[in-house]
Amino acid sequence: MNDLPRVHVHMTVSDLEKSREFYTRFFGVEPVKVKPGYVKFLPAFGPLNLAMSQSRPHEGRGHVDHMGIQVDSADIVMRELARVKAAGLPVREEMSVNCCHANQDKFWVQDPDGVEWEVYVLNHDIDEPTTAGCATDATAATAKGLRVVSSGGCCASS
Repeated sequence: MNDLPRVHVHMTVSDLEKSREFYTRFFGVEPVKVKPGYVKFLPAFGPLNLAMSQSRPHEGRGHVDHMGIQVDSADIVMRELARVKAAGLPVREEMSVNCCHANQDKFWVQDPDGVEWEVYVLNHDIDEPTTAGCATDATAATAKGLRVVSSGGCCASS
């Protein structure tokens, strides 16, 4: 393991086996730990420690909007995109998209519980707000197939 710290994310999932299969295909590695009701991944291409537990009905846990893995280059985005496609997962590609005051190349996948993951590179920051690729109100966003993310006022594809 390298010296970079890993971000730990723990998710409760509705179907642990479906999630295990999805994340094995998405990350391209087997889990490092599998216990009854628990799975843990340490993917090589991102500083992530992802743990999942089987949820119980009416557990009352919070919802994750989306997760992202920022990589260092467009070449890495394209490499990971090709690998994820070869693993048979549906992807949504967004290249040179302006959103959240930045221009990015990215792709999205969705896990069995509807959590979206983006793998992206920041091409450059944008100082002025942009409307290309983003809508400023919920009606315009819905019409364009976008959703407004309230925490940052930016939008992302849905």
